Amino acid sequence: MIDDREAPPENPLAHRVKQLREENGQLQEAVDSHAVIDQAIGVLLTLGQLTPDQGWNVLRDVSQHTNIKLRHVAELIIEWARTSTLAADIRTELERQLAPYGERSRSPQSGGTMEAGTVGDPPDRLSPL
Repeated sequence: MIDDREAPPENPLAHRVKQLREENGQLQEAVDSHAVIDQAIGVLLTLGQLTPDQGWNVLRDVSQHTNIKLRHVAELIIEWARTSTLAADIRTELERQLAPYGERSRSPQSGGTMEAGTVGDPPDRLSPL
């Protein structure tokens, strides 16, 4: 029977390759996450006429107050932009977080001003600026 102390030492080069592959996977996941979060912030900027910092704050606060990971909230907001479907708890919290921006938020359907704190359905198609 061979125990761990008798195992042959791992090739240092093979060990380094393994470390680099793991690091590469983590970096790719971070890049993918960042892209999803940026897209969700873009949805909030478009629909709420917010600054990028305000969009980030709204996204972060919705995540914290619903106890849902930021990336998942971002994915839900992107899906909402495509399908007009958003879970009630997320919608409620999103409305609460957008309320302070009130008159600056515009209804995507009417092009007019939304009531403070209301989240309209996203447009069928977001047109370029």
